[in-house]
Amino acid sequence: MKKCPNCNADIEDNFDVCWNCNYSMTDDEVIDFIEEPDTPKREIACLRCNTNLLCSGVYNFHEGTRYGLLGNIFELLVNKKSFEIYTCPKCGKVEFFVP
Repeated sequence: MKKCPNCNADIEDNFDVCWNCNYSMTDDEVIDFIEEPDTPKREIACLRCNTNLLCSGVYNFHEGTRYGLLGNIFELLVNKKSFEIYTCPKCGKVEFFVP
């Protein structure tokens, strides 16, 4: 274990960035991490109750079913679509959008 020179927290030997204050041992400075959102950010109001919808993420859908042991081969021939799914926390309405 080693000590962070910035905040004096214990850091594992195989880490170069402090978990507490983001101090980088190699750069000798505090690093600002910019988090990329993994879900799209759209402001969409529910058509029923006018509440802001919450994004559940991007989901992949396909037509048909898998066929036994060769199901993965047949997956190549299946029509697949991706959708952003938004849900209303108040009334439960679900909306699909093309990403």
